[in-house]
Amino acid sequence: MVEDFGSFVRDRTSALLRYGFVLSGNPHDAADLAQEALVRLGERWSRVSARGDPEGYVRTTMARLHISWWRRRRREHPVVVLPEQGYVDAGIAEAEGDLGLWRAVTALPPRQRAVLMLRYHEQLSDEEIARLLGVSRGTVRSQAARGLDKLREVAESPVAAQVLGR
Repeated sequence: MVEDFGSFVRDRTSALLRYGFVLSGNPHDAADLAQEALVRLGERWSRVSARGDPEGYVRTTMARLHISWWRRRRREHPVVVLPEQGYVDAGIAEAEGDLGLWRAVTALPPRQRAVLMLRYHEQLSDEEIARLLGVSRGTVRSQAARGLDKLREVAESPVAAQVLGR
């Protein structure tokens, strides 16, 4: 069990930012997700830490926040379409070994990206992913299959082909 909230934040912020980046595909949104989830954890620290799973609480909160923000953005109707430039974090890409694969992952729809990230990056079971995202195990499996199919179509690099079983 983590001794105090400050230690938890110091020890886990980097991993939470990476998790947020994979969920959102944007470092600014990743920071916002992590910050908001940590604020909510801080307000409930004594209860959550007593249960012994503050990491699970923060990741669940981040996943739910991301889904809520994504739904809210979907309802927005922008007046002017601004050209967006993709962001590639060299540190994340280098750490994971293949920039092309990361680009393909960040191009996936949010739910597929979240499922694949939780399954392969965080090594969670389908049951754990379903609980985290608030969906059925069948939904997790179908989203994973669809996401992998899209990645196989898009991935061009030899590393991606090897990882995805081309």
